[in-house]
Amino acid sequence: MRLTRKKETESPEYIALSSQDNRYKIKNPFSEDIMINHKKTDIKIFDDENGFTYIQYNRKKYLVEIVEKSQNKYTVLINGVSYTFTIETPISYKRKKYLEKTKAKSKTEFIQAPMPGKIVDILVEAGAEVKEGESVLILEAMKMQNEITAPISGTVKKVYVKPNDIVNKEDLLIEIERK
Repeated sequence: MRLTRKKETESPEYIALSSQDNRYKIKNPFSEDIMINHKKTDIKIFDDENGFTYIQYNRKKYLVEIVEKSQNKYTVLINGVSYTFTIETPISYKRKKYLEKTKAKSKTEFIQAPMPGKIVDILVEAGAEVKEGESVLILEAMKMQNEITAPISGTVKKVYVKPNDIVNKEDLLIEIERK
């Protein structure tokens, strides 16, 4: 795939949303200047002679792989850690936020496998209280161990897996009831 540089006036603003709902504004993604928190940042994206893609930031090199792309949702592996986010235009972002406000929140949240892999360890059990962002299990994928965290604070209602289980992407792992 070949990327071409667009003129400044042609490129819209985008909003990247992480699975934890962190928001990052991206303006003119094809320009040579990358901005983080409104400051020009020296980030380079390049391929090595073996075809691996890297990001170089603050004199450190990070291995990058796009694991999955589905419409505007991406799963990226950076140094073995999985990140899932969406890319939204300002209009689609406003629409998404409006729809989230108007829909009733479910009392139960399900944690699904972000990628296929093997369950290495389960850090919680049914009845346990968890806080948002707390690690609940370890999933090994592509020889890398990934901590899966609780998306909300609440009580673990059910654990659907056990150590050494093999899971597919989006398999149910844990059910948490919101406080």
